[in-house]
Amino acid sequence: MVSAKEFIVAIELGSSKMTGIAGQKNLDGSISVLAVVKEESSSFIRKGVVYNIDKTAQCITSIVKKLESQLKRHISQVYVGVGGQSVRSVRNVISKELPASTIVTGAMVDELVDANRNMNYPEQEILDVAVQEYRVDTQYQIDPVGIQCTRLDGNYLNILQRKSFCKNLNKCFENAGVPIAEMLNAPLVLADAVLTEAERRSGCALVDIGADTTTVSVYSKNILRHLAVIPLGGANITKDIATLQIEEGDAEKMKLKYASAYTDNNDIDNNLKYSIDQDRQVESRRFIEIVEGRLMEIIENVWYQIPSEYYDKLLGGIILTGGGANMKNIEKAFTSHTHVEKIRIAKFPQQTISSSNEDIKSRNGMMNTILGLLAKGDMNCAGAEINPNGDLFDTKPVTGVGSVGNERVVRKPSDIPAGVIQTEAEKQKAEELKRQQEAEAERERQEEERRLKEEEERIRRENSAWNKFKKGFSNFGKKILEDE
Repeated sequence: MVSAKEFIVAIELGSSKMTGIAGQKNLDGSISVLAVVKEESSSFIRKGVVYNIDKTAQCITSIVKKLESQLKRHISQVYVGVGGQSVRSVRNVISKELPASTIVTGAMVDELVDANRNMNYPEQEILDVAVQEYRVDTQYQIDPVGIQCTRLDGNYLNILQRKSFCKNLNKCFENAGVPIAEMLNAPLVLADAVLTEAERRSGCALVDIGADTTTVSVYSKNILRHLAVIPLGGANITKDIATLQIEEGDAEKMKLKYASAYTDNNDIDNNLKYSIDQDRQVESRRFIEIVEGRLMEIIENVWYQIPSEYYDKLLGGIILTGGGANMKNIEKAFTSHTHVEKIRIAKFPQQTISSSNEDIKSRNGMMNTILGLLAKGDMNCAGAEINPNGDLFDTKPVTGVGSVGNERVVRKPSDIPAGVIQTEAEKQKAEELKRQQEAEAERERQEEERRLKEEEERIRRENSAWNKFKKGFSNFGKKILEDE
C-alpha cells in the first residue's frame, strides 16, 4: 500500500484481545480503515484492567510496530480507550449562593465545573464528568448563562476509576515509548458510535456484553444518567460450560455452535444430545440450563444497574452490542426478564466505514468500540516515513507531521470535553500550570499588600501630631507673609 501522510491510530485494551487500528477520515465524513492488528491479552488484562505492566507494554509495542509495517510510516501518537472493571458513576451537586438580581455568567458556571472536578474520592479518580443540568433557583436548565437568580446548583455525574488502574495504564504506554494523543472514555465513545439521536433523547440503556465485563450506560434527554461495569461477560458462560469436564477452548466452540439465550421449555427435546467431541455428548437440557442460568444472572445485574426512575422511561429501549450480543435469541431473553419490548442489537457504528478486514466486514458488534475511537480522533498520528533500507524496529522518537496539530494545549477542567480523560502527562502539565498561576496570584497579592501598607504608612505619617504641627506652622508662616 502507498504510505499515507495523515491517519488516525487507536488502541483498545480488551480482556481477550488488544486491538490496534489505523484509518483515514475522508472529506465526506466516512472512514477508510488502513490497517488492523490484534494480539491476545487475556494473560495480562483482566476485566478491562491492566494487571501486568511489562507484558502490556510489550504488546502495545508489538501492535504499533505491526501497524507501522503495514502503513510504511512511523506512528507518532495513538488514541486510547479507557473502561473496564471499577469504572462507576456517582452523582454530585455543587451549589453557589448569589446576591439578589445576579445574572449567571459563563465564569460562574466554569467555577462550579472546576469545583466538581476537584472533588476528592478516596482511592478513586474522576475520569470524566457528564453535566446533568443546572438548577437556577427552582427551575432546571441545561444552559443557565444569562438567567437571573439567587442560587445556582450544578448537577454532575462523575465517572470514577481506581487511581492505581489509571496510573498503570499510563505507565504501559510510557514504557512502550508510545505517546498518547488522547485518552477517551470507551463507554461514551461506544454510545456516540452506535446510538441514534432519538434513542439518546427518548431514553435508552446501552448494554455492551464483552468477554469479562458487561457495561451499562443509561441515557435520557441526550444526557448520560448512569454508568456501571458488571464483572460478568461471555467468558463466564464459557467457564460454566467447561464444568462439564471439557477444555475451555472446546467449551467456547460449543457455546458458539449450540448456545441460545432463551429456549421455551416446550421446545426442549429431552432426548437430544450435543456432541462435545467424538466420544462424548451432553444432554441438551443440561447444556441449556447452564447457558441460560449464567445469562440470566448477567441480565438481572444489568437491570439492577438501571436507576429505578428510568424503568418506565426507556422509550428508546435496550440496545445490545459486543460479542455477547450475538447469542441466538438474546432479544427474547432480555424482553422476558426486563419486560422491555424494544430491543435492538447494534452490530456496527452508524458512520460509513470501509475496510477489507474480515473482522470489520463481519459486522458482529465486536469492533464497535475501536471503530468509535477511530472516529473520535482528530489529531494526525502519522510520523516520518519508514526508510525501507533502514531498521524498521528502530526506537528513535518520531514527531508527527500533518495539517492537524499534534499536541493539545493544557486545558482547564471546564474546557475538557465530555468523554475525554486527562493523561498523566496532561495532569502534570495542568498541575504545573496551576502552581504557576497560584504563585503569580500570590506575588500579586503580596505586591498589593505591600502597596497598601505603604499607602497606610504615608497616610499615618501625614496624620501624625508632628506632621499636623509642621503643616500648621507652615500655613501660619505663609499667612504672615501674605499679610505683609
